[in-house]
Parts: sequence; C-alpha cells; structure tokens
Amino acid sequence: MDDDGTQGPSSADSGDVSGGDIRANAPALRAGGGSILPPAPPAPPVGGEEEGMLRMSFLEHLEELRTRIIRSLYGLLTAFVASVFLARYLWEVISAPAITALKHLGVNPPRLVMIQPLEGFSIIWIKMPLLVSVFLASPWILYQVWAFIAPGLYKRERRMATPFILTTAGLFILGGLFAYFVVFRLGLEFLLGLGLVNNVQPMVTITEYFDLFVNVTLGVAIVFELPVLIFFLTLIRVASPRFLMKHSRYAILAIVIAAAAITPTPDVFNLMLFAIPMNLLYFLGVFASYLLVLRREGRSFPWAKVLTWSLAVLLVLAGAAYGAMRLGYKVVPHWPYLTR
Repeated sequence: MDDDGTQGPSSADSGDVSGGDIRANAPALRAGGGSILPPAPPAPPVGGEEEGMLRMSFLEHLEELRTRIIRSLYGLLTAFVASVFLARYLWEVISAPAITALKHLGVNPPRLVMIQPLEGFSIIWIKMPLLVSVFLASPWILYQVWAFIAPGLYKRERRMATPFILTTAGLFILGGLFAYFVVFRLGLEFLLGLGLVNNVQPMVTITEYFDLFVNVTLGVAIVFELPVLIFFLTLIRVASPRFLMKHSRYAILAIVIAAAAITPTPDVFNLMLFAIPMNLLYFLGVFASYLLVLRREGRSFPWAKVLTWSLAVLLVLAGAAYGAMRLGYKVVPHWPYLTR
C-alpha cells in the first residue's frame, strides 16, 4: 500500500516480468492501453536450408559457375583423349554411310578424297574426336549444368536430377543415332545421285563430307530435345498440357512442314519417316508436362490401366504383322507400300 492509499503494482505486473509473459497478456495490455512488444519472429523451417533454396551470394554463384565449367571441360577432355586413341576405328564408322552410298551409285572406287595436306589431320584427329566426345561426355556435362542450378531449387525439385540427366542425354544420343542410321544415309545417297549425270564423276572431300555430317547429326540430336523443352516450359508455367493439346494441330502442321524441308526425297514414305518421330516427340513432351501438372495437383496417373491397354494394342499389332509376314507381304518405300 502506497502512502496515498493506492495499491502499488504487484510483482507480476512489475517491469521485471519476462517478455513471454507480456506477450501472453498482450490482449489485457491492449485493453488497458499499455504498450505491446513486437511479435516473436517465426520459427525457422524444419531442416534449415535443406528444405528450401540454398542461399548464395553473387561471388559464390560465380565461383560455382567457374567450378562447373572446369569440371565439364575435364570430362570433355577425357572423352576427347579416348576418342583420339580410337580415331581410326571411329572414322571407319563415320565414313561408312559415304562408302555405302557410293557403292549403291556404282562409283568406283568408293572413297572419299583429301585435297589439302592438313585436311586429314584436322578432320580425323581433331574435329571428329571432338564431335564424338560431345556425345560421350553429354551425361557428365548435363550433370554439371544441373548441379549449378540445383542450389536455386527446392529439395523436392532436386530429386529430379537423375531423370533430367538420363532423359536429356538419352534423347541427345538417340537423336544422333537416328541421324546416323536414317537421316544422313538417305539424304547423302539422294544428294550424290542428283549429280550423277553424263560425264560427272563424284569426288567427295572429307572436309565437305564431315561438315555435312556434323550439321545433320547435331541438328537432329537437338531436335530430339523437344520433350525436354516442353517439360521445362511447363515447369516454369509458360505452357500447359491443355494449351499444347488445344493447339496441337498447328504443331503437327509445323512439324510436317519442317520434315518436308529436311526430307531429301519428295515421296510420302520418306516424309512420314521424318514426321512421325517428330510428332511422337511432341506428344511425349505433352505427356511429360501432364504428369508434372498431376504431381502439382497431388493426383496420380493410372499407370496400371494405361500399361494394360498398351500391351493389348502391341499384341494385336504384333499378331497382324506376323500374319502379314506369313502371307508373304512386306513393306516397300513406294506406293502401295505393302506388297507380296
């Protein structure tokens, strides 16, 4: 009791109370007109940086970029050295389409020619091993790319590292193989055949041949990355499966026009040989983006039903193909495309 008869503050209301008690009694203090301490900061997320994006400064980003570039170059250099040791055998593989095309056209002897002293060295021992090393080291290079962007992703997004690397590198290598076994062989024989007129002897230099080989191989390999591009556009919410399917007819038209420009021969068989794989790649990318949207919405894809129906369709097609072969039918690259 004070001297003026009023009751003094109790120990519970004195200034030495803890901050937690004041925050707990914040409504009472608000009603009494007292001051209120600022709210406590939110608790950090469970798991720290592992649950979210890793924080890096600008200099740390530059250092990480430098590290990844150096490691990519080390992988490329290792693949290049291995390719140099196998250069003789690799050149036999790369020059095989030219030798086969010249034999089919009746050119004797079926050989490529060298007209400059350094031409063979620069092509066989430098440029060709470099091209092969790009394909061999593509998984390692893509891993370094993913490792550079991974700090800016959430933990659940970093789990996509293995599918991203395997899919991107696999499509790149698959595109190179498709170019080598299909596109380049058909195009080269057609182009050489156009020049075979009276008094014309084809002499293909290894420089011109290899330049065409690089353009076709790398071009088709990059085109095979179309599903990855579509998936990435969906990941950053630039495109959606609904939008891609709604405008698929325009995509098919553009793909057919591009295939017509690439196809060296004017017949429908070779046109479809290019257009069908490109359309399949487009719809494969749409399907991958659809799976991404389903995962965002917490839904799952009915894999069991789809695989069951796919297996049934494959069995029917295999039975039809076997029956056609038993009846003596075979596929030919001209109308009507199926004859006995």
